[in-house]
Amino acid sequence: MTRSACRWWAALLMILLAPPAFAQLVPASSDGAEETEEAVPADSYGRETPRGTVSGLLAAMAERDYARAANYFEAKARGEQLARQLQAVLDAGGALQPFGALSNEPTGVLEDGLDPSRERVGELGNAEQTPILLTRSINDDGAEVWRISRKTSAAVRSMRPEITPDGENGTEIAGASLLDWMKLLGIAVLVFFGFHLINAVILAIVGRVIREREQSPVYRFAQAAMPPLSLLFSTIVFQLWARTFPVSIVARQLLLRYVGIFAWVALAWFLARLIDAVAKLMISRMEGQERRQAVSVLDLLRRAAKILLLFVAAVAILDTFGIDVTTGVAALGIGGIALALGAQKTVENLVGSVTLIADKPVQVGDFCKVGDVVGTVEDIGIRSTRIRTLERTVVTIPNGDFSSRQIENYAKRDQFLFNPVIGVEYGIGSARLLQAVETIEKVLHDHPRIVEPGARARFTTFGDSSLNIEVFSYMEAADYDESLVIRQDLMLTIFARLEELDVGIAFPTRTLHIVAGDAAAGEGKRSGQEAPALPIGGADE
Repeated sequence: MTRSACRWWAALLMILLAPPAFAQLVPASSDGAEETEEAVPADSYGRETPRGTVSGLLAAMAERDYARAANYFEAKARGEQLARQLQAVLDAGGALQPFGALSNEPTGVLEDGLDPSRERVGELGNAEQTPILLTRSINDDGAEVWRISRKTSAAVRSMRPEITPDGENGTEIAGASLLDWMKLLGIAVLVFFGFHLINAVILAIVGRVIREREQSPVYRFAQAAMPPLSLLFSTIVFQLWARTFPVSIVARQLLLRYVGIFAWVALAWFLARLIDAVAKLMISRMEGQERRQAVSVLDLLRRAAKILLLFVAAVAILDTFGIDVTTGVAALGIGGIALALGAQKTVENLVGSVTLIADKPVQVGDFCKVGDVVGTVEDIGIRSTRIRTLERTVVTIPNGDFSSRQIENYAKRDQFLFNPVIGVEYGIGSARLLQAVETIEKVLHDHPRIVEPGARARFTTFGDSSLNIEVFSYMEAADYDESLVIRQDLMLTIFARLEELDVGIAFPTRTLHIVAGDAAAGEGKRSGQEAPALPIGGADE
């Protein structure tokens, strides 16, 4: 693990373990005066929740402190004897719910169909499978606590369990005999190695059936999925088997509690491999289609999904250790909001990249115009898009800005417009003008790359220096370069046909009226005539 990863995990643990930073708000009294409510003292035995009651009772049983264990029973008469009897019943095959399944809320589970003041936490293991019930009531200090109900206590007494005297269980570890620990560990080893053997057999069978197994997605998926699945199934089978196995309830519950960590690790392991397999398959397809921008987004989504999966698994494991993660999750939520505000531009660019991938206004290799930038798209990354301009420079545009601009994609054109205005000389006359229009239109109809119908040529305006003929048609071309070749062919053909008709292409001209001296001006005025106009051809200034 790298130093940066270690620092990240240390920061995460500090956040998760940080105490709440919000004080309780004290409601104001009806007359406007502030009153401080008397705080109810916390229960010294941790009986505020069903999980706390069961955990405290098991801890007292492990220490053989039956005087303390008696406080977890609603029936106070002969409480120590009752605690010994319940432990004997549970050791003989009774079962308690796993630590993670016990409610850690003061109200318990309200959707179990029982009275809100009752909670089922296990079975006694007799023929009737009598439930072990907790009852919520108020103790002597005024706090609401959960304790073993009187009905459950009566059922335990009626079973008359055989109580083993203290010290006759041999060597004890963590409140349970060494023999009981060995039995449970033997079951765990048997189950885990059994599923490991099944995993190897399945992979061998799949390898024999599939010849080119290294290239087969089925074999690769089985090879990636079987190890975590075998660990997950072995953990589930062990929990089902050991839950009612006749050994010490203390050892059984302690081992089942922490074996759940393996289940979360196996599930996270399997989902991480599944995410990698699916992402690798999709990335290979995107690379085959040369969609490099999609590859970048898929890789980002893969990493984000694995980080989210790691966070969920970490929260579940911390909950298994009894660490309250509610405060940590709230702190992470507030920290996430602050981070999002600080990294607003980064988030905007990330959303812009996702928009570009989903909407597909341009792709790598497209010739386009984005705002004032004209060029070929070279890469669409997670943060920005790079465009190679006509001057061979590279312009980098942030994706947030890129997605909000007006984008004109020239590569998406299926046809190219051919719309020149051809000006011919004024002196050709109307008959030859009409003949010129018909000739140009015939050139359009005869060309194989002009789209029909719709191609036309029309005399439109009397220009300053020419009679203007507008050409309107569409060319079929694969790209812009090909359209230039077709345009050139059409223009040369039109020019040649007009030359055959002796119709000249007009150019800008200007007519000047020159007056020859003052005498000519006076004579012109006396005779009522103007000086002769001399037409001069030349370029218009």
